[in-house]
Amino acid sequence: MIEGPIFPTQPIQPLGRVNRQPGVSHNRTAGFDQVLEKEISRGLKFSKHAQERLQSRNIKLSPQDVERIQEAVTQARSKGSRDSLIIMDRLALVVSIKNNTVITAVDDSNIKQNVFTNIDSAVII
Repeated sequence: MIEGPIFPTQPIQPLGRVNRQPGVSHNRTAGFDQVLEKEISRGLKFSKHAQERLQSRNIKLSPQDVERIQEAVTQARSKGSRDSLIIMDRLALVVSIKNNTVITAVDDSNIKQNVFTNIDSAVII
């Protein structure tokens, strides 16, 4: 007769679960919200395409202009927008609200020749 267990005992862990440290919050939603707020707080970004358009059209944005655009992005975000056309003075910008990124810029001399697609809102500032 065999005495004792045939297999050595090991702690059993259910499949699909991760060992979690006590006292550490593992709320994924809170983590995502924190990451999103961190990205938004980094400020407005400009895609390579937008930078090229600004440069080729000799469009200069002051820090105050960038702040106005960021405020428009915040307004659009509060209404649930994803991609917005922002019209400021004599400039039109297509902005990804989700990514906080200016996608393209068009000055007043070229604005009449453009059709803006894939936007779900417009903000006039």
